[in-house]
Formats: sequence, structure tokens, C-alpha cells
Amino acid sequence: MLDKLAQLDARFREIEDQLADPEVLARPDRLRELTKEHRRLQPIAQAYQERRSLDAGIAGAEDILAAPEEEEEVRQMARDEGRQLSARRDALDERIKLLLLPRDPDDDKDVVLEIRAAAGGDEAALFAGDLFRMYAHFGEGRGWRMDVLSSSPTPGGGFKEVIVEVSGDEVFRLLKHEGGVHRVQRVPATEAQGRIHTSTATVAVLPVAEEVDVVVDPNDLRIDVYRSTGPGGQSVNTTDSAVRITHLPTGLVVTCQDEKSQHKNKAKALKVLRSRLLDAERAAAHAERGGLRRGMIGSGERSEKVRTYNFPQNRVTDHRIGRSWHRLDGIIAGDLDEVVSEVAAAARAELLRRETQDG
Repeated sequence: MLDKLAQLDARFREIEDQLADPEVLARPDRLRELTKEHRRLQPIAQAYQERRSLDAGIAGAEDILAAPEEEEEVRQMARDEGRQLSARRDALDERIKLLLLPRDPDDDKDVVLEIRAAAGGDEAALFAGDLFRMYAHFGEGRGWRMDVLSSSPTPGGGFKEVIVEVSGDEVFRLLKHEGGVHRVQRVPATEAQGRIHTSTATVAVLPVAEEVDVVVDPNDLRIDVYRSTGPGGQSVNTTDSAVRITHLPTGLVVTCQDEKSQHKNKAKALKVLRSRLLDAERAAAHAERGGLRRGMIGSGERSEKVRTYNFPQNRVTDHRIGRSWHRLDGIIAGDLDEVVSEVAAAARAELLRRETQDG
């Protein structure tokens, strides 16, 4: 482990030198690539330096204990310090093991984020809109870009469905554990008796598949065009710009009508289709990963949930890790950092446990 840490620390120092090189600074693509690697290696380099410092402290305490001329009071202080430093080193080593876990190759990818109203009718659609805005605000704080690929809005700011491409730094790493059934408990604005209703929305997070990742044979596609319509059937376009793509071998269907250009709608629909096909391929090849999209969504029933948003109690509970936060108002406004971090840490710990068992 220490050899691996030393190698990664050396690479971190090397990148720091390169980031100060005027030639690198003049190449935006190379600079972006090195900056990402530098950010990824920084916690590992910091852990390595902390480990070396603890090793030095423990060695110093052992030297004092090995010196017969030292007074007993000094030797006792060295014993106490050595025990404390050893405990800190043991805890650090557990953290280092997590840092050294194999990195998900998709972590730097952009994502296709799909949010759909499930059980609960109009209230579920409003909740889907709340989730969409929660992730939008979360992304704004990181400089992410959100491009709506397809949407079915409802009155009042809700969505039957909204599909968004999210692009930026480490989007998949931060959002990949958000997939699943999200449940809301609150009193709808239309509820005269003040009763709490339970509704659900589903979230799927798919890494964006480029053309090189998934080759789609044009002969496998049926492409239909039709006139875009808005809520209530109102015509929002006077040309046949909406696109529906059916992938004949799998039966997957993707529609897009948000753009006025048929060409743009087709391009967006193909992007979603490629991401879903890539997800299906990986789910088949890596069943332990949970099937990304299918594992995230389930059937959307109220009983299937990864997280509950309880408005009367101002509480958010993630059922996968058994953790609650009593600040729903901030979380639903996009302050997701703590939630995302704790769920990701639990996922890494579970991965480490499995690898330890397999080893």
C-alpha cells in the first residue's frame, strides 16, 4: 500500500510542476486533463504526507522507549503518544484503502438524467419538478451545464417526465448514486383537509454514451416525425419537428420534441438512445452493478424507495444508509453535498468489503 501511495504522490508532484509550465497553460485541453487528475490525486497525496508524519511520530516514541537512560515519566508519555498515533494511523489506513479502490472509469463522464413522475398523479409530477430543480441548483454551484433533451411539463411547474443532459466536471461521480425511487410525504396545496399524501418519482442516471461507445446501425432504427404538442394538446409548432426513434432489436423508444428543429430533436433522441443501450450492455455484462437504469427505477411503487423527503418533519432520509438530515428545505434547494458524500462513502465502504471478501 505504501509503495502505491508513494507512486501516486510522485505523480501528484509531477502534475503540480506541469501545471506551472507555460506550455501546458497555453493548451486548454491538456490543462483541463491535468487539472482533473490533480484534483483526483490531491486527497491521496495529502493522506500519504499524513501517513509519513504519523510514522515519524511513532518512530520517535519508539526511540524514547528504547533509550534506557530516559526517566519513567518521559517513557510513559512516549507510550501514551505512541498508542494515540498508532490509533490515528490505523484509522488513516482504512481511509487510504478507500482512496485506493479502483476508480470507476465513468466518473468523469457527463450524464443523461431522467426524472419521471410515478405514483401519486399530479402531486408526483410536482415532486418530479422539485427534483429537477434540486439537481439543477446542485449543478449550478459546480458550473455544470444542463441541456433539456425531452420534457413533458404539467401545470404548476411539474413534469410527467424530464430528460436532461448534465455536463461538467465529475458529473457521473457525484450523481451516480442518486438513481432510484424518491418518495415525498407532504400536504398538497389542493388538500383541503390537511392530510399528508405520499407520492413518488423515479430518477435514472446514465453516463453519456458517445458514438464510439455504442455503434447504432441505422437499419435498426425506425424514425417517425410528427407535430410537437404542448400541455393540453395545444400546438406549439406548425411543422413536423418532433422525433420518435424506435430501436427495433430491443424495442427501446425515445421521443424528443423540445427543439423547433427536427434535426436537433433527432440528435438529442439518438444521444438518449445510445446511453440507454450502453446501460443495457453494461448491465448484462456486470450484473453486480445493479443494472444502472433498471435497478434504479424498479416499478415506481410507493414501497420501493431509496430516499424519502418528509416535508412536515423537514427531514430527508436515505434508506440505503439509514441516515436522516433534518434540513429538507436546504437539500431540496440544491444543498446536496453532505447527502451525496455520505452515500458515496457508504458505497465505497461496501465495495471495499466485497473486495476484501473476494480477496
